[in-house]
Amino acid sequence: MLQETTNAAVSNAAGLQQMGFADMIEHMDAVNWTVLIVLIAMSAMSIFWIIFNAIKAARLKGSTDRVINTFWETQNAQDAIRYMEEQPKSEPFSKVALDAAQAAAHHQRHEGSRLVESLNRSEFVDRALRQAVTRESLKLEDGLTVLATVGATAPFVGLLGTVWGIYRALIRIGASGQADIGAVAGPVGEALIMTAIGLGVAIPAVLGYNFFVRLNRGTNNKLDTFAHDLHDFFATGSRVGETPAPAKV
Repeated sequence: MLQETTNAAVSNAAGLQQMGFADMIEHMDAVNWTVLIVLIAMSAMSIFWIIFNAIKAARLKGSTDRVINTFWETQNAQDAIRYMEEQPKSEPFSKVALDAAQAAAHHQRHEGSRLVESLNRSEFVDRALRQAVTRESLKLEDGLTVLATVGATAPFVGLLGTVWGIYRALIRIGASGQADIGAVAGPVGEALIMTAIGLGVAIPAVLGYNFFVRLNRGTNNKLDTFAHDLHDFFATGSRVGETPAPAKV
């Protein structure tokens, strides 16, 4: 009786040792490796886009008010446009302003043509602004699809590892003829670790996605407001409620 108890204790201790991450790596098969590699790749993509969007958001936060205020406070229209041209390609507000200025100038150069007859200045500038805002809004969403995909699918990829680990545990039980912890601890440990890894990959991706979606919503609201002011300025020569500093282009 004592010998059986001792053997059971030794078997249980050995089984518990098999539930570690190192033992899982040592005994993983092709399916486990595939699941782990996929999760690592998903995690790497998620981290990359989180860092990329965080840097972009920090730069945009520091430049948005400066770009908008400088445009309206510059006395000469050409100086204001030149300032917008000097902004980085990733700065959206300057690109919207440049598109509006180019549309207004293009319409003015072709006065008397069929273009002017078919579209007045306000409609032409409005169309250019809509296209510019849509383009810049899409740029703000870079990487968000990846984060959403990782957040939605990583738990299921981890679940695949879980199911496969349980399957291996059942196979081992059938082969040994007894359901002691030594037979099932390793595969069950792998299953639990795969589940944890899947959740660990998904949670940061979901948090990052929600955070950047909220940031982009605020940026898009500012883009819309700026676009409305630009439309009023280039279509009528002044913003609603105040007289602009730059001269009309």
